Amino acid sequence: MKSKTLLRLALGALISFTSTIDAIAVDGPAKQLFGAQSLPTVSAPQSAGFYSKGCLAGGVALPVDGPAWQVMRLSRNRRWGHPRMIALLERLARDAATKDGWPGLLVGDISQPRGGPMLTGHASHQVGLDADIWLTPMPKQRFTDDQRENVAATSMLKGDTLYVDPDRWTQSRTALLKRAASYPEVERIFVHPGIKKKLCDSVQGDRSWMAKVRPYWGHYYHFHVRIKCQPGSPNCKPQEPIGADDGCGKSLAWWFTDEPWKKAPEPAKPKKPKVTMLSDLPKACAMILNAPGPKSVDQVTYGAGAKVAQPAAAGTPATAYAPEGGDLPEDVPAQGQ
Repeated sequence: MKSKTLLRLALGALISFTSTIDAIAVDGPAKQLFGAQSLPTVSAPQSAGFYSKGCLAGGVALPVDGPAWQVMRLSRNRRWGHPRMIALLERLARDAATKDGWPGLLVGDISQPRGGPMLTGHASHQVGLDADIWLTPMPKQRFTDDQRENVAATSMLKGDTLYVDPDRWTQSRTALLKRAASYPEVERIFVHPGIKKKLCDSVQGDRSWMAKVRPYWGHYYHFHVRIKCQPGSPNCKPQEPIGADDGCGKSLAWWFTDEPWKKAPEPAKPKKPKVTMLSDLPKACAMILNAPGPKSVDQVTYGAGAKVAQPAAAGTPATAYAPEGGDLPEDVPAQGQ
């Protein structure tokens, strides 16, 4: 009897050890694992983790072309997001065109198909709730794929200064930012400090929307829209709420001192950069990484055949849906930004 007990204990220990080895075996650099995914999961939409440390289930793609938008840099495969993020981009494109006269949006990076850390560029954009929009208006003609890769966006700054070039900035760009900030789901909009200062110096009348517009490094040729954690994402980690202040006081003045632009001192002993592993992300990300995907991009392109599942109730596992027809270290804001 005693020998049988010892045998069971030994067998249990072996199974536990084997499971641990298997868990370690599937772990790896998160940006490599998520960067290799070409399609999203087939599941209800759910953002897991924080904007700069998480992943996305049930993402959908923004169509490459729309009546008032074009997606740029297609080779990056970063036109994916939470369905409510994609819906917001389409709404902004339509509203800006019909109500503000903006010719159309040139949309940059949103997220990878399953979110997660990116191979290059952004530290945020990981949970499908961030999107970059160029401050260059869409031209009348449609870009070729080659042009989408190589056309340069226009900086809004004057030379190598921190200030907006008055010959480039227009009232239409102010109207575009105001329109984006007007939607209740939009939580923050990141712009270069010079652009924020231009708004502070020029906007008259209602300035309440400017509280959402936050200065941050980079963002001199585009602005970054961030929406709140959406229903059905109980594991989405929100940011601190913004205040009602228009942000034109001391917090903005700090950006025009030397402090934000100082280079970090060289460490006495060089440190090896820390690599974010899959195991460093929320536990749900391992399941999202390995979940089944659709048969084609068309099945999960917003408004082009994708049947988007409704968000699950808080605490409820994401459920699969059946598609119709069958089976950007430039912009990771600090917690308070």
